[in-house]
Amino acid sequence: MSIIKIKDVVKRYGSKIPVDHLSLKIEEGEIFGLLGPNGAGKSTMIKMICGLIKIDSGSIHVNRLGVHEVPMETKKLIGLVPQDLAIYDNLTAKENLNFFARLYGLRGTLLKDRVNEALEFVGLTDKQNDKPDTFSGGMKRRLNIACGIMHHPKVVIMDEPTVGIDPQSRNHILDAVRTLNKLGSTVIYTSHYMEEVEAISSRVGIMDHGRLIALGTRQELVSQMGQEEKIVIEAQFIHPQVIEELEQHIGIQDVRVSNETTVDILLKSSQTYLQDILFIFAKHEVAIRTLSRIEPNLESLFLTLTGRTLRD
Repeated sequence: MSIIKIKDVVKRYGSKIPVDHLSLKIEEGEIFGLLGPNGAGKSTMIKMICGLIKIDSGSIHVNRLGVHEVPMETKKLIGLVPQDLAIYDNLTAKENLNFFARLYGLRGTLLKDRVNEALEFVGLTDKQNDKPDTFSGGMKRRLNIACGIMHHPKVVIMDEPTVGIDPQSRNHILDAVRTLNKLGSTVIYTSHYMEEVEAISSRVGIMDHGRLIALGTRQELVSQMGQEEKIVIEAQFIHPQVIEELEQHIGIQDVRVSNETTVDILLKSSQTYLQDILFIFAKHEVAIRTLSRIEPNLESLFLTLTGRTLRD
């Protein structure tokens, strides 16, 4: 069953259209990874699902309820973990959770139980009486998650939850996402870290310019690449004429120079065109130090579809 249905949604700000006739169904019980470069429309879409901004046309339903028809009812179903930390530094961790629990309508014994449960879930029980201004970035992110899940939401939306944190905290958060999903929450997860989305998502959607341009499991999306592969070549010096000839080659889809000594080449088939690439380097007397062949993955698909890397 689809727990979220977005149908032909448009959002305009003057001449700008951050969401352009978007349609999408998110199934109950899945971890849905949402990818897109900056300005793709991801944050606008999330805010519309949460009922924080109005849509100009189309419809959004959460658990069969219209977001803009019964906004308070749909908001009860959603736990939002925003990219910008939504915690108060002048309150202790426990006081933060008590505050947000009351906003969700929790009272009495249930409130106390949920606060303790959330602290244990994110591994902050021993820090419950400390204020967030003494926390590391990863601990603040974990408290941010705890504030969004105490009401046991059917849908948890995580917008860049691992920005600027250490690897240990990142792994803790990814494990928390998997656990939330196993406990019954549908998770929408956005990230600038492709490896995170590949590791935890059951399905992935890619947005660009307000539209959904790809949708499917990791395997389905990678299969869309056909036999496309990436060749990474490190040389003594990448001569400009080498780049020019590579870009003109009919079998090469994209050429990206990382620095003066490294070039990434996206092509249809390394078996067919590798000899041509080596010939171009030899022709201009450019000595190759290393050559690596990278199998098709979400990163290469993203580059092919958008012309940009995820962090552009």
